Amino acid sequence: MVDLYEMQWVSIKMKAKTLGSGSKGNTAIVLGTTANLIIDMGLSYLTIKRMLEEDSLSFEDFNGLLITHSHNDHIKRLSTFIKRTKIKVYIPKEMYHELQEIVPIERCEFIEDNFKINDIEIELIHTSHDTDYSVGFIITEKEKSMVYVTDTGYINRKFLAKMKNKDIYIIESNHDEAMLMDGPYPRFLKERVISDKGHLSNKTTARYLKQSVGEKTKYIVLAHLSEKNNTEELAYKETKEAVNNDNIKIIVAKQDEESELLEV
Repeated sequence: MVDLYEMQWVSIKMKAKTLGSGSKGNTAIVLGTTANLIIDMGLSYLTIKRMLEEDSLSFEDFNGLLITHSHNDHIKRLSTFIKRTKIKVYIPKEMYHELQEIVPIERCEFIEDNFKINDIEIELIHTSHDTDYSVGFIITEKEKSMVYVTDTGYINRKFLAKMKNKDIYIIESNHDEAMLMDGPYPRFLKERVISDKGHLSNKTTARYLKQSVGEKTKYIVLAHLSEKNNTEELAYKETKEAVNNDNIKIIVAKQDEESELLEV
């Protein structure tokens, strides 16, 4: 395993990027000083391997895989990951019954609402989605911190208060409300998307971000955009106008392209 302290691209700063984000598959990485993390396993093993190699990384450089929930676009390559790596999978015990046919119990680290991987502190954000158990994360290493939250109908006030003034926000901005209601989805699916167990609209995400960003904030990544019910321009415009801060760079994550490597 590569010594993280000797790798040139690692500094005392926190780094993060999305490797792919959308209904076809989701994976992101977080690079810290004492640990590197993968979030979700929705892209193919070989695709992730290639992207990591482009940053002079390999799976062996990672200390844990975090899973947000059990929907296919977040875990569909998990079985291959289990077969080809030795990396532990960090999940709440309440989520295991949804994954037990894929993940052997000896590969699991069952987590509480607050846990650590080396010196990285992770706090769960309990999300509201149409699955038995779903979470997001507040990830902190010393003075650096970030939020990762997708696939939720809303964010509880308790967790919204904990999300304030982070360096990086990777957050769902799934749909434009007008495009969704005027679009091709059947009524039952539209109702699912806008429900409390659905997805965040551009408008709702922008409102949450307006309440959350602070003087530390450098980056916002708008994630998990709907192909049929959103556009990059609409998502960007809604958040840009709400946040109204030229010192914060807003990026729209893509399904088939990795984002730039964010560094704070």
